[in-house]
Amino acid sequence: MVKYIKHPLIKPEKIEARLYQQKIAANVLKKGNSMIVAPTALGKTVIAVLIAAERLQEYKKSKILILAPSKPLTIQHEDSFREFLTVPCTSITGAVNPTERVKRWKESQIICATPQTVESDIINGRYDLKDVSLIVFDECHHAIGSYSYVYLASRYQKEAQNPLILGLTASPGFEKEKIEKVCENLFIKEIIIKTEDDPDVSPYFNPIEIEWIKVKMGSTLKNIKKHLEKARKHRLKMLKHLHIIPTVTVTKKDLLKARGKVQNIIARTTNPPKKYYMGISLLAAAINIEHAIELLETQGISTLHQYFLRLQKKSTRAAKSLIADSNFSRAMIETRRAYKRGIEHPKLDKLMKILKKELKKEDIKRIIVFTQFRDTVEQIYKKCKEENIKAAKFYGQGTRTGTKGLTQKEQKEIIKAFRIGKYDILISTSVAEEGMDIPAVDLVILYEPVPSEIRMIQRRGRTGRKKMGRMMVMITEKTRDEAYYWSSIHKENKMKKHLQKAKNMKIEIKSGAAEHQKTMQGEYVVYADSREVNSRVLRELTRMDVKVIIKPMAVADYQVSDEVAIERKTTQDFINSLIDKRLYKQARELVKEFKKPIMILEGEDLYSAFINPNAIRGAIASIAVDFGIPIIPTRSPEDTAAMIKRIAVREQSEEKVEIQIRTEKKPLTLKERQLFVVESLPHIGSVNARKLLKHFKTIKDLVNASEKELKKVEGIGEKIAREIRKVLDSEFEG
Repeated sequence: MVKYIKHPLIKPEKIEARLYQQKIAANVLKKGNSMIVAPTALGKTVIAVLIAAERLQEYKKSKILILAPSKPLTIQHEDSFREFLTVPCTSITGAVNPTERVKRWKESQIICATPQTVESDIINGRYDLKDVSLIVFDECHHAIGSYSYVYLASRYQKEAQNPLILGLTASPGFEKEKIEKVCENLFIKEIIIKTEDDPDVSPYFNPIEIEWIKVKMGSTLKNIKKHLEKARKHRLKMLKHLHIIPTVTVTKKDLLKARGKVQNIIARTTNPPKKYYMGISLLAAAINIEHAIELLETQGISTLHQYFLRLQKKSTRAAKSLIADSNFSRAMIETRRAYKRGIEHPKLDKLMKILKKELKKEDIKRIIVFTQFRDTVEQIYKKCKEENIKAAKFYGQGTRTGTKGLTQKEQKEIIKAFRIGKYDILISTSVAEEGMDIPAVDLVILYEPVPSEIRMIQRRGRTGRKKMGRMMVMITEKTRDEAYYWSSIHKENKMKKHLQKAKNMKIEIKSGAAEHQKTMQGEYVVYADSREVNSRVLRELTRMDVKVIIKPMAVADYQVSDEVAIERKTTQDFINSLIDKRLYKQARELVKEFKKPIMILEGEDLYSAFINPNAIRGAIASIAVDFGIPIIPTRSPEDTAAMIKRIAVREQSEEKVEIQIRTEKKPLTLKERQLFVVESLPHIGSVNARKLLKHFKTIKDLVNASEKELKKVEGIGEKIAREIRKVLDSEFEG
């Protein structure tokens, strides 16, 4: 007879009484901040519900915050907590407007939310975490680097009157340093590990049978691979000759490391040798070839053909050199021919045979096929249609390579249709690995292995929830498929080993992590433009107890006094604004609007882009000398935040005065309008715009000038003159 949990806040006969879940919940309540590591389907959500009920019972008017990395998973948690508990429950995501989010926060005790949304609301001062008695970080392995979990955990430790943190994951990663970092970032004191082998768990766990499906590459694919390898070898030899790589036996990872090293040399050298610019181009080409071989080995002709079509549209030096390469172009030609003849990777035919065979079995109702690339999703879907197999495509919301993503509504409709049996097969990219309310399936098929233990565990976790599960892994013999599979197995074993060690040791919160737990809001104020709301700088400022007020600002990104405004430029943004001519326009506006404008240049890779370092130096000199704007270099968003605070301290340490925020720009003068018009002409910056206007006096005379007359102006050569006339004389096609 099934026994159920009895609790004043838990609905009767809703949660089965499993001893291991009750023990874990009691352990968390007794020992404090904890991370629970357990396979999918062992009821981590139920444990969170048990802890939440107890916290609400102890702190009557408090709130529980459940954070999840995606909107669908957030809604899933809302449904679960509403089903189990008697208290008001809601969800907060970016799809809900700010006013409604505040209303939901005030009216509910259980709030399920996406972390980015809560972070934005807290920075904007819409609500705080003071009354939250439990915060749950689902998929807590995300709590590294700049992910919102890190900031929210820190903020929660500062603000909450009765804090308790619970992290949930099936796979925290194989690297010991990463596990420790997640623990440090979430202030974890205890790691609780449950596996399918534990005596109290095994009665509730359904084992998963894993089967390898091996295929051999066909002769056409082998021939294409031979040409690609020749093209790769040629570039690797050149890279070795330039002393950029030590050997021609390298992996894609080695090439990426080498590229980073070369970019760093270019960034830190005043006048880098030309070999490094050549090396960057060769490395880019070698990485492209490496990717092409990976697609050929693991995906097939159709996916490789689509990749080649996209490559042909690129105008980079690396892409052009590849297309001109005899071996690479031969591979492209043979791929196109194979595509037209309908030749595909042997995996595809094998997959169709497996699907048809499995769907005939009475106990097989739902199958999910995972693949890395959308092109392959399309290819498998097309083949399923030809074979009259009821299949649905499933991928993310972002637009990739011209293919529009699925909206959240479309994703929900597909999952619902899959659940009720409208489709037998779900063909999905990595989007269905975690954070999606995918129903339990009878069989998981991996079209290719992935070299990630986290992703392998997440994919495997889609089966075996209610009965014994099955997973098939499709592997092309003697290719990187085999290496990727063993890599994921090795990493998973390593992860289990590290977790067992962590289980037996006390996790210490590093000094300084919680020392500032109950500080008051700072006396210094920084106004930030609303476009900076997702910037890491804002979260760092709030960590430093600076009061951040977000307003739409016409000019600058930050303002600390009536006279001082700050334009923040990352190195990439600086390069982009130099190329698209925004830089000098923004500089003019800063000088016009503020007595003491400042530009912060953030990052250490300023000279790593494909742009002449002297052009970058010239732009910096112009900002500093022509416009009189000081440029302050910073290394990172954290460094930028510290600098902004320091400037605010200087400006606000004297008598307090109300800061007037520029929400509108001052109207442009006639001279500024004239310069603006001329600067819109091709290859014309602020310097040449002034020269042209001084020479021709009026825009009318400039527009009517011939190429010959234009060339009389210093700095205007034949090419620029021709381009100007082309723009002025060409008929508009719209």
